[in-house]
Amino acid sequence: MQIEVDFDVYKALTLLRRNEEDSYNDVVRRLLNIAEEAPNLLDCDENLKPVGIIPEDQIARLLAGLDAPGVWMGNVFLPDGTKFRATYKGQTFRAEIKDQRWQDEEGNVRHSPSDAAGAISGTKVNGWRFWYVKRPNDDDWLRLDDLRR
Repeated sequence: MQIEVDFDVYKALTLLRRNEEDSYNDVVRRLLNIAEEAPNLLDCDENLKPVGIIPEDQIARLLAGLDAPGVWMGNVFLPDGTKFRATYKGQTFRAEIKDQRWQDEEGNVRHSPSDAAGAISGTKVNGWRFWYVKRPNDDDWLRLDDLRR
């Protein structure tokens, strides 16, 4: 079964993923407050509304976060507050998406993960493999390359 969604809905669902293993189905289940095992849809409150379903206006507010500031790097959206870390020659380097720009610890703006990695290493580096990332809603650090599809 396939469900068609527009690009804005796809972006919103992608932002709500907790990590790479978190499927779009998992995101929708959380939004609708549906348990891992399908609930009995006949469970209703006194107003005959299904129990455990998020009201439409609350879903709209969650999806409105899509307009949150951030940057697109290829097909990956990185909201403001996204953190990066990398270890090179025993030293840990950090960066963050701030004000819709990639900024390193010294406040230098970089235009791509590879630009930022190259500034550290002094050579051409695949920044997607160099950096680990933790978006504001992520539980754990992921290799930046794992976010690409």
